[in-house]
Amino acid sequence: MALNISPADATLGAVVTGVRLDALSEAEFAAVHAAFLEHAVLIFPGQHLSDAGQMAFAGRFGTLSIKAQPFSNERADGSLRKPADPLMQLFRGNEGWHTDSSFQSVSAKASILSARKAPSRGGETEWADMRAAWAALPEAERARLAPLEAYHSLYHSQSEVGQGNTGTRDALRELHGQRTADDDQPGYSTTDADDTPPLHPLVKVHPDTGVPALYVGRHAYGIVGMDPAESDTLLSGLVDFACQAPRVLTHTWQPGDAVMWDNRAVLHRARPWDPNEARVMFHTRVAGDPATETASNKAA
Repeated sequence: MALNISPADATLGAVVTGVRLDALSEAEFAAVHAAFLEHAVLIFPGQHLSDAGQMAFAGRFGTLSIKAQPFSNERADGSLRKPADPLMQLFRGNEGWHTDSSFQSVSAKASILSARKAPSRGGETEWADMRAAWAALPEAERARLAPLEAYHSLYHSQSEVGQGNTGTRDALRELHGQRTADDDQPGYSTTDADDTPPLHPLVKVHPDTGVPALYVGRHAYGIVGMDPAESDTLLSGLVDFACQAPRVLTHTWQPGDAVMWDNRAVLHRARPWDPNEARVMFHTRVAGDPATETASNKAA
């Protein structure tokens, strides 16, 4: 079966069939890479990737900052976490629109998520096209937003869903298996929640395509030089404006599906599901290029 790329009925996204992600030829990879830059979200049904296969595919796009990380409400013994579990509270935060790793000094380039178990209802993932959102803003509004910067912090965003710093740290330690590689990342650190979070512009120009996109989401707060209440109103208003049809793509997961998205072009969120059902996903993240994705207040 030949490679087929079918654009979604939205300003973003495409379904890709006819290839195995863990065995792409150079020509197939070139076509997938071009589609990734054009569509920003690629859905690959029925891949059933192994951890090694998922990491090998992701590694063709750059250095991995997260390898094959389970994002799951199911423990190793098969029991299900309760809603009050700190890790479930962290996952509940991901039901807000966000971009991965904006709370770190170097934000993410791409993410790959694959489904091992999917609930019978709910648990979808949605993406919103920040390129199309920026283009849809009036010219005067774009001129007003262009010079603005906001801080990004996971501690801030989790506080908005009622999880304190201690609970967030506990969830991160469990999620990453006591991994220490992120301990010095402002806004994410599992050792110090009071360090200065990364500062990012409200609009970023894509380093590969040259297309500008809004860079907002739940981790963003505290626009520099703006009253906090005014900043909150502006940021939430931009998300509300951006995340609506035809700029939103929804995927209902089936076991074996894999999806890749460009964090420099889209926001995403998980949708709620019945906590009495397992939702087992594996997440891999490609690090951003420090030359283009380093926070403005963290440059060497």
